[in-house]
Amino acid sequence: MNPEQFKSRTKHFALRVIRLVETLPRSGAGRVIGQQLLRCATSVGANYRAACRARSRAEFIAKMGIVEEECDESVYWIELLVESGLVDAALLEDLRGEAEEILSLVVASIKTSRARRPFATRATRHPFSNPQSAIRNRARVHRCFT
Repeated sequence: MNPEQFKSRTKHFALRVIRLVETLPRSGAGRVIGQQLLRCATSVGANYRAACRARSRAEFIAKMGIVEEECDESVYWIELLVESGLVDAALLEDLRGEAEEILSLVVASIKTSRARRPFATRATRHPFSNPQSAIRNRARVHRCFT
């Protein structure tokens, strides 16, 4: 799935949640849970868009971490709607499945990005800043991988 398709998928997820929240009971619990779900579910797509505009791999990973948290929180609020009896489980089964699929894709993306991230220490990024530190760090790295 390319970034544009995933942006569309997260936006569609947010729109489905918006429609769901509009149908929730106007009780105190319905309003509170609905608002929490609305905030985190719409944040998934917004933060993914921000991650796509990241200036570095580290920034991308950090922003995707936010997407992961917001998506996981969305799953939590959906579960709470069902377990509190505010919404029938069958009605939210598909939405919960979509949230869990998005979460799985985000986690996989984070793992892939971390695996591709080059191993860099301060000394290897700035080799002329302190030559002694660079020598010590290379020795430490060598010991770790041999």
